[in-house]
Amino acid sequence: MARDTQIAHETHAIHPDLAENIAYCKKMMGNSNDLMIRPLQSLHKWPSILLYIDGLVDTQVVNQAVLHPLMQVRNLPDFSADDEHLSYLQNDVLTASEVLFIDDMDAALKSMLAGEAILLLDGSTRGLKIGAAGWEDRAVGEPVSQTVVRGPMEGFTENLRTNTALIRKRIRDPQLWIEEREIGRVTKTRVAVLYLEHTVNEDVVDELRRRLDEIDIDSILESGYIEELIQDKTTTIFPTVYNSERPDTVSAALLEGRVAIIIDGTPFVLLVPALFMHFFQSPEDYYQRADISSLVRLLRYLSFLIAMLAPSFYIAISTFHQEMLPTTLLISLAAQREGVPFPAFIEAVLMELTYEILREAGIRIPRTVGQAVSIVGTLVIGQAAVEAGVVSAAMVIIVSITAISSYVIPENGLSISVRILRFILMMAAAAFGFYGILIALLITLTHLCSLRSFGVSYMSPFAPFIQNDLKDTLFRVPWSHMKTRPLSNGTSNVTRQKRKKTKR
Repeated sequence: MARDTQIAHETHAIHPDLAENIAYCKKMMGNSNDLMIRPLQSLHKWPSILLYIDGLVDTQVVNQAVLHPLMQVRNLPDFSADDEHLSYLQNDVLTASEVLFIDDMDAALKSMLAGEAILLLDGSTRGLKIGAAGWEDRAVGEPVSQTVVRGPMEGFTENLRTNTALIRKRIRDPQLWIEEREIGRVTKTRVAVLYLEHTVNEDVVDELRRRLDEIDIDSILESGYIEELIQDKTTTIFPTVYNSERPDTVSAALLEGRVAIIIDGTPFVLLVPALFMHFFQSPEDYYQRADISSLVRLLRYLSFLIAMLAPSFYIAISTFHQEMLPTTLLISLAAQREGVPFPAFIEAVLMELTYEILREAGIRIPRTVGQAVSIVGTLVIGQAAVEAGVVSAAMVIIVSITAISSYVIPENGLSISVRILRFILMMAAAAFGFYGILIALLITLTHLCSLRSFGVSYMSPFAPFIQNDLKDTLFRVPWSHMKTRPLSNGTSNVTRQKRKKTKR
């Protein structure tokens, strides 16, 4: 450990001899072919080289803002100090928007790998790093995982600066602060923390800074790495960090006093704190009238209960509580199950596992054969399985409505949690009927109440009960009544709007 720490703090100063600097770069990068070394013959008095990584820089910026101005220099003044040469090039020659001094070769290599060009002069122990990043990026397009009928159609990309700009475009307030840091010893991934300084809970920001600074890992390739490393409790199936690829969703969360975490290389932005009710909210709820939004939101909660409880209820009723069904329906179900060789629990497990396999196959297989798999899955799960007497028609209906209901939940993380919980409830129903379901639900509810997301109770505003925050939970009241921000976030600025009453 001591040796690793010593190596991490060692630096390699820029050598006055250009050949030494070139040799060091080639050694550190293993003579990689994408390391471009451009000697500049135009500066006759000052022999120099331009270093950059091919594919990470914008060649147009390099040509127009660096090479062209340097080649136009004719009458070179004489300076006594090395820094005066560099200052002249920085202030009077180079036209790039960002030109800064650099002192050692390790920092130069790091800058080149971030898309910057390095200008070194013979005889000087300092250099210039020039902002010229310009690798290929995906254009801003429509979000894939969180679509809406009404609302903005912009989604985040894999470029961190593009993502911060999409938020800046919506929140034009200088109090929107952005803190950047690098995480990952090898990947050196840029991570940005965004919050509204006059609105955010400072305790949440301080705790987030502490958790991010404690991360010591060699790579961060996606926001899922950060999500798992900063969450409060890992022994839970429920997500305690929200993720979204919609700039409007992240902007709305920032305006409520929450904190956003943007990771370079992924379009999914993290939001903390994340409460249980947040996973039922869709951005479209706030673009439609309150009555329509409330109705749709209630439908989501109902779909959540169906996706979680439908198979276990069927198992409990058909196994232990047949007296709860009307006689006609009971006779119909008994007739359907007459030729089925498995008990209701085994039948439900087989159907659910088959559906999960088909679901994963539909995600992983190439799109060209996706339609064929869908047809086969429909035939296997539906008509063929019933006619073969493997499952009953009622079970096919139960599994189908359960699968459809799980997709009504706007956030995929909670949908996965429901799928896991569904199997637990099915086992409880097979063992003890409705009593088992009730016990499992009580344990689940107790577990939910014990969870916290960055110091905030996961079940707020229900537990603890905060009456002021109920206006945007099961229902969404009209905007004229939403005058304050949610108190559960601990925001320092509660007032959202001040509305003067006028007669109409």
